Amino acid sequence: MSVSGTYNTTVKSPMGDQAGTFTVVDNGDGTFAGNMAGGMGSMDVEEGKVDGNTLTWKMNMTVPMPMTLDCEATIEGDALTGNVNAGAFGAMPVSGTRA
Repeated sequence: MSVSGTYNTTVKSPMGDQAGTFTVVDNGDGTFAGNMAGGMGSMDVEEGKVDGNTLTWKMNMTVPMPMTLDCEATIEGDALTGNVNAGAFGAMPVSGTRA
């Protein structure tokens, strides 16, 4: 099954649960494009890589403060689980289901 799709996600952040929509477009060459949109705005995927059913990527957050997020998630069926690493704030769990 392709990792491509739209996932309704929740990130457990220090500011409480952040709901969002994560769009994944598998480029078919070990890379992917997409974005994460939620209450704090939208962030584009950068350096998106696909390894089997594992995704790794970066996002540049601007709100509430500028920061690069290092992300990793595994897709199993329609479920997404992983972590968003926010530097000094540590890793925040992310989970979601394919829409």
